[in-house]
Amino acid sequence: QVQLVESGGGLVQAGGSLRLSCAASGRMISAYAMGWFRQAPGKAREFVISISWSGSNIYYADSVKGRFTISRDNAKNTVFLQMNSLKPEDTAVYYCAADRMMFRRGLPLAPDFGSWGQGTQVTVSS
Repeated sequence: QVQLVESGGGLVQAGGSLRLSCAASGRMISAYAMGWFRQAPGKAREFVISISWSGSNIYYADSVKGRFTISRDNAKNTVFLQMNSLKPEDTAVYYCAADRMMFRRGLPLAPDFGSWGQGTQVTVSS
C-alpha cells in the first residue's frame, strides 16, 4: 500500500493560485495513474483531475478545465496540482489518490483509486 501525503493548501484570494503536492512513499508511483479529488463542507467528494501512469493522458472535471493542471515527477515520487484563477467554489479539502492497477490503459474511474492521502484544506476568499 502506498502512503500519500498532501501539502500546499492554504488561504488564497479569488483569482489567485496554489500548487498542491502529493508525496508518495511505500512504493514508486511511476506505474500508477494518479488523481486529485475534493470535498467541500456538506458535499460529497468529487473528482477533480487525473493523470495516466505515463503522463500522456489527463482528464479534467469540467469545473476546473482551463484553470487546473496536474503533473508528476516520478523521480521524486510526487504529483502536483497547479490551481490558477481560483474561485470561492473551489474551497474544499483536496485529496490525492493512487490507482489500484499498474499500467492501466486509459484513465481510472473514481472507484479504481485505492490509496488516499489525508487531505489538505484549500480556502478561497471572495
